[in-house]
Amino acid sequence: MDSGFDLSFRHHHLLGIEGLQPYEIGHVLDLADSYVELNRQPSKKRALLDGLTQINLFFEVSTRTLTSFELAGKRLGADVVNMAVQGSSIKKGETLIDTAMTLNAMQPDVLVVRHQESGAVQLLARHVRCAVINAGDGSHEHPTQALLDALTIRRRKGRLEGLTVAICGDLRHSRVARSNILLLLAMGASVRLIGPPTLLPRAFESYGCQLFTDMAKGLRGCDIVMMLRLQNERMQGSFVPSVREYFHLYGLTQEKLRHAAPDALIMHPGPMNRGVEIDGVIADDIDRSAILDQVEMGVAVRMACLDLLTRSIRGEAS
Repeated sequence: MDSGFDLSFRHHHLLGIEGLQPYEIGHVLDLADSYVELNRQPSKKRALLDGLTQINLFFEVSTRTLTSFELAGKRLGADVVNMAVQGSSIKKGETLIDTAMTLNAMQPDVLVVRHQESGAVQLLARHVRCAVINAGDGSHEHPTQALLDALTIRRRKGRLEGLTVAICGDLRHSRVARSNILLLLAMGASVRLIGPPTLLPRAFESYGCQLFTDMAKGLRGCDIVMMLRLQNERMQGSFVPSVREYFHLYGLTQEKLRHAAPDALIMHPGPMNRGVEIDGVIADDIDRSAILDQVEMGVAVRMACLDLLTRSIRGEAS
């Protein structure tokens, strides 16, 4: 009997890109590709996760990530529950371990967690029996965002290997940046990091990235320009003199974009601050901007992750 365990993805949880092998990343992207096509059909639902329960536990406010995971679960046939943290026992002083024990008693099959503290999702994963997906923890990782970004690039450029990707903005506080750096380097891309010195940790050099504080130099010849949101909610103190000066030096404009390759793709994980990280005209450029593609790929990638992480459960059930 087929156990349902996928030999191309040997993980019980998806807690980060760190620890994934290139062939595992490629396997997720290949499966997600098939879900892109499903999502473009009039009938988008499958009964793959029929009878399984997915709980989305978000300690941080989210719109697109939460909606994307909810759609992904429902399109695969799961029973999806969004836990309202604001009104829960967690806000009344319940510890994360207590929460894990409570969730175990509910017998969920998949837990999707976003938390404001780095490492909190890993802690929770050690105390629950179900599969856990990290939907973003502090400044640590956001693996499904990196996977959807990679799928977007691969579908538009045909490959990841050999591309030069510039990631620009608030590198210090961005979990999206860290996951993307790990994934892109693993898949053979070159990564340049661009930002003000206060938001550009030198430690990233040890990853194999090139660091730039000058936007024109950093963007020269790049195939992909990935802009990051200023993470004001994570900043303790002043990291930029003013929004106006930040946009002048590090916001993506037509003038700065001319330094990149003529067919360079523009990306942003959202939500965008127009006139801060990116000029609105560039964000809306239907030929160069892949920002809406990223949103579409997000549902497909999360469907693929839910599919892979539940294969052992479904195998046992059969």
